[in-house]
Amino acid sequence: MKLILTLLILLTGIAENPTVTNFRLKNLDNRTVSFNSLKGEKFTVIDFWATWCKPCVKSIPKLVEISEEFEDDGVQFIGISIDGPRNLAKVKPFARSLGVTYPILLDVNSEVMAKLSVRAVPTLLIVNDDNEIVYFHEGYKPGEEDEIKEEIIKLLEE
Repeated sequence: MKLILTLLILLTGIAENPTVTNFRLKNLDNRTVSFNSLKGEKFTVIDFWATWCKPCVKSIPKLVEISEEFEDDGVQFIGISIDGPRNLAKVKPFARSLGVTYPILLDVNSEVMAKLSVRAVPTLLIVNDDNEIVYFHEGYKPGEEDEIKEEIIKLLEE
């Protein structure tokens, strides 16, 4: 129900955009980092994924390309793995094998995922510099990376 409400708010713009409050998670080097320390100057793209998620395997290399294209425009990408303790050892090699160059955080208990009303992987959020979620995309089919790229361009032009 929260997801439907969030989507309605995002699509209709009737209410203020939901916001991302600062959170802290471990990175791949087992250091705790905060969202605020990683976020982009203009926008932050947060991608929730898991090693066992087939669409994630297809979307992540596309997101890496997009992240490199916009890195000089104040857009920071952050990957958040929701893999549980049993799959944790797979996350670092998985990210490396897909060429991920942006920070990866570990949401082992899916706490941040739940806080942001994310219900599935992959889910991608674009957050502005006021920490408002300005774009929400669930799932991935080939070609949707173009939609994401167009959204980033549109947001940068506003």
